[in-house]
Amino acid sequence: MRATFASSAPAGIVSQLMSEFGMSQKLGVLTLSLFVAGYCVGPLFWGPLSEQYGRRPIFLLGFVVYTGFQVGAAMAPNTASMLVFRFLGGVFAAAPLTNSGALISDIWDAGTRGKALAIFTVAPFAGPALGPTAAGFIGETTSWRWVFWTLAIFAGLCCFLILFTIPETYSPILLVEKAKKKRKESGDNRFYAPMEKSVSSPMQRVEDVLARPFVIMFSEPMLVALTLYISFVYGCVYLLFQAYPAVFTRGHHFSPGTSGLMFLPIPIGGAVSVIVYILIYNPRYEREVVRCAPHPVPPEFRLEMTLIAGPLLVVSFFWFAWTSYPNISFWAPMSAGFLMGFSISWIFLSLFNYIIDAYLSVAASALASNTVMRSLCGAAFPLFTTEMYDNLGPQWASSIVGFTALAMVPIPFILQKYGPMLRKKSKYAPTQNDPEKNESPAV
Repeated sequence: MRATFASSAPAGIVSQLMSEFGMSQKLGVLTLSLFVAGYCVGPLFWGPLSEQYGRRPIFLLGFVVYTGFQVGAAMAPNTASMLVFRFLGGVFAAAPLTNSGALISDIWDAGTRGKALAIFTVAPFAGPALGPTAAGFIGETTSWRWVFWTLAIFAGLCCFLILFTIPETYSPILLVEKAKKKRKESGDNRFYAPMEKSVSSPMQRVEDVLARPFVIMFSEPMLVALTLYISFVYGCVYLLFQAYPAVFTRGHHFSPGTSGLMFLPIPIGGAVSVIVYILIYNPRYEREVVRCAPHPVPPEFRLEMTLIAGPLLVVSFFWFAWTSYPNISFWAPMSAGFLMGFSISWIFLSLFNYIIDAYLSVAASALASNTVMRSLCGAAFPLFTTEMYDNLGPQWASSIVGFTALAMVPIPFILQKYGPMLRKKSKYAPTQNDPEKNESPAV
């Protein structure tokens, strides 16, 4: 949530940045888009590197360097330095964003993983929704630079938390450490971990790091479809940072801080969706684990929530679209955010769980390619949103988003029907009938 909060914070102080540095509207939006664009570069390294060197060092490296770039943004003397610091900050902020899902899959089994992932999946949109609210009021009461100082302080605290609370969780790395300890204690060099016997050239390592996430994704029709859906939904989150000012700042003449408050129903809806998941859906999944034992629950069980949430997302955008007239109370379009937050959270939670369950042994790489593609959408959507809302008006601009969301609705229905067949043909998705496909070393 720390990283996603930072991604949207400049949305609340764009006008101050434009005034300070003489930025155009496009450059002002770039302070938001370039951070998200950094998510496109970072996962190419952080996901595969965590599968070679472990989760903990990648988390620490990402947070420490990210903290430094927030300090740089707080002290930025000109437009160029601000844009560079934002982009590089996004690159290193992608380390925890990419590997958190994989770390969750390391620690929890399928039966209990959903509760932990429920909290994690709120972050990609709850953080962005809270960013403009906090930044707007900070910018109204003091210098915009305090927005970045606040982010730097928050990130520094997270560094200490990681240092003292997060151990290594990746089982192949744990086996390597165990083998080294055995050799040292016994003096017997016959103890080794499977990962230590895997010798590759420097070029092969580079290929594994840079190409592996995309090799996995483009060879997996399921992953392509899921990535397309998640990318669109993620882009919609960042589209709202330009859509809300068009409706509430220009339409209802609210201040930046007050306009930021309009985002609050989004994380509230997300929080309610998590509560509903924990109280209703997760117990159903736990009962399914018992029923299917000793075999795992088919990943397609995870798609049930998207079958509901997909249509709800369509409704929320049409609701927002046709209540966004200035002569209609702001409560109407504001309330649509609750349904957006609820549906987006369920879509993320459902599809993230599906990806981890279906691609457990290569979860970090699968999530890395997914993060890259959805971040491209998150970076691109704000760049055309202002013109779209100015030219078409909030009603038809939001309706276009609603129609696009409607076109995405069939994806989980198709995967629920044909997913088992596609997984049987998959090289990376292990099934209960083909355990040798699981690439995880024996523990």
